[in-house]
Amino acid sequence: MFEDRIDRDEKIPVLKLTVVQYGILLMMLALTVGLWRLQVVGADNYRSLAEQNRIRKVPILAARGKLFDRDNRLVVDNYPSVSCFLVREQNRNVDADLPLIAKGLNLDLEQLRATLHRYRVAPGYQPIPIKQDITADEEAFIEAHRNELPELETIDEERRLYPNDGFASHLIGYVGEISEEDLNNPRYAYYEPGDVVGKAGVEQTYDQLLRGQDGSRDVIVDSHGREVGYLRTQHATPGQDLKLTLDIDIQRAAELALGPANGAVVAMDPRNGEILAMVSHPSFDPNAFSVRIGRTEWNQLINDPNHPLMNKAIQDQLAPGSTFKIIMSAAGLQEGVAQNMRVNCVGGGSFYGRFFKCDKHHGVLSIHEAIPLSCDTFFYTLAQRLGIDTIARYATSFGLSQKTGIDLPAEKAGLMPSTQWEMKNYHQKYYAGNTISVGIGQGETQVTPLQLARALSGIASGGHMVRPHVVDTAQLPADFRQALLDSFPGSGEKYVPLNPDTWMTITEGMAAATTTGTAGAARLEGIDFAGKTGTAQVVGGGDTHVKGGARTPNAWFVGMVPRRNPELVVTVLQEHGDWGAGSALIAAKVVSAYVEKKRRLDNNLVAVKKPDVPVEMGAVWTAPDGSTAAKVGSSSKGSQPPPGAAAADQMHAGHFLIDHGQIVPAKGAAPRGAAKTTTAVAKPASPSLHPAAPALQTAKAQPARPVKGQ
Repeated sequence: MFEDRIDRDEKIPVLKLTVVQYGILLMMLALTVGLWRLQVVGADNYRSLAEQNRIRKVPILAARGKLFDRDNRLVVDNYPSVSCFLVREQNRNVDADLPLIAKGLNLDLEQLRATLHRYRVAPGYQPIPIKQDITADEEAFIEAHRNELPELETIDEERRLYPNDGFASHLIGYVGEISEEDLNNPRYAYYEPGDVVGKAGVEQTYDQLLRGQDGSRDVIVDSHGREVGYLRTQHATPGQDLKLTLDIDIQRAAELALGPANGAVVAMDPRNGEILAMVSHPSFDPNAFSVRIGRTEWNQLINDPNHPLMNKAIQDQLAPGSTFKIIMSAAGLQEGVAQNMRVNCVGGGSFYGRFFKCDKHHGVLSIHEAIPLSCDTFFYTLAQRLGIDTIARYATSFGLSQKTGIDLPAEKAGLMPSTQWEMKNYHQKYYAGNTISVGIGQGETQVTPLQLARALSGIASGGHMVRPHVVDTAQLPADFRQALLDSFPGSGEKYVPLNPDTWMTITEGMAAATTTGTAGAARLEGIDFAGKTGTAQVVGGGDTHVKGGARTPNAWFVGMVPRRNPELVVTVLQEHGDWGAGSALIAAKVVSAYVEKKRRLDNNLVAVKKPDVPVEMGAVWTAPDGSTAAKVGSSSKGSQPPPGAAAADQMHAGHFLIDHGQIVPAKGAAPRGAAKTTTAVAKPASPSLHPAAPALQTAKAQPARPVKGQ
């Protein structure tokens, strides 16, 4: 009975057994569903995650397009380089490695930390560039510490190589890493931190075409992040090469002609707006920006009072001085005011109760003399008769106070005062006395060198105005050309009607300026060279003429060849360069380089007549002692052998003058500055010397006389 009671107590209730059985069944079902989800439903997702653990995308950076000049000569190239990136996919605390990285790559630790902080919001898979253009030693450091620093990777890329000495630097521009400010600009919506973009000049305007399309390489890595192979490669697409309108020969001539002076030179073809040369001094080295520029060097550039980063050809806004008198002449002649004007210049004139000076007493003169002689008194009078609004109307019609629309960033518009401008900015009437100063390009008037080149060459072209550009537009896609017009608004292509008499009078006046006028020293023989000088006083400058001083006037010149319908216009600005005649000499050198190249290409070189004078030659010879040959061309009598010694040959050396195959004696006609004639005489051998080794002795000779008339 006791045993039966025990059996009943050990027996499990059916209900509990059923619950346990169903519990086990549910657990098996849950495991089955989980395995099914992992193996079937989530297979692709987990396969992708696994691939990401063993495959890394390494970017292949596209090479930027190269730049060529108008004759297809290379201007800007690329060179192979290696850069170091930090990869954040290793799930490591890279902060602990930063001191070692900074030491091995010669980086400032705080600057390295600042770089990582700047990329804190970037996706984790995006590599962070920490040093560009690393050295071979730094690359060896990365390889040697591959196990300790698996987050460091190197990437091959091509970096910009610009001309030396800042050649055409403001026109070309430079590249640099995109900034946070740029990333907030809609124009850079598709760019990412670390991208290299154009920062100025052609590099910035045409960045979309030059930068190309980056590729990538899928690399297989092990658990330590080391590469063990690769799967596939998506090749990068290089950027488009561009042909500039720049002419290297003309650019070089302009750079050399301007020399160390601060200022600008612009050379343009007025028929189509092509820029052949653009110089701005002081310049800068764009190669310094190819690799990240240091903070010290950057501060030096932006704090330099001479503004080396400013493209003075399109950004320097200054009073044009007497170059503005060409626009004044056009306004006066078109309005029928200047044709019959005759003004007596007595060194200045009184207007509105004030005496305005002229630099000379020109006497009575008309516009035909006033343009080449640049008489201030004449144009004071003309300004008074025209009035400020008429002057402003003509000046704006020729493109002043407006951008030209050149395809370079940050062009300035300049300033042209008027009664409306005065009221808008100062809420007062325009003082009529200010018009007198405006009449000679002073006062509030401000222009850029490119504006002056376009305006004056437009007048010389009969009113045909063009849009300047630095890239050959024929190679650009149609949609990009339209985008350029929209992005760089300006006065562009236009026509300003001019009477034939106006055109003839002004062009003749500018031609006279380079012969008998203020630019007479820049006259070019055999070249139809015309132009206009300008000496513009600076604020507080007065009449101080100390070249290079802060109060010295700016020196302008606008020249063109030929005088009518020119094919080249050159504008020269020398900041604090004193008189405009000095800038005319610079322009003449650029024009000469252009004309000589054109003649050379056309096989139309001008023969240079050489003076018919004897040619100097040198010779060494031997002759028996006392022979006639020993005395030819020599003023020395030679040496006689000592008594009892055998006669020996004498060695002679000297300079001769050859005239039509005949020797001219030393005391005959000779070119000025010819070297003195000398004769080396071979003496007989001494007892201690071998007879075949004569000793040389220099004999005194008479100097050559200059040719008559030189």
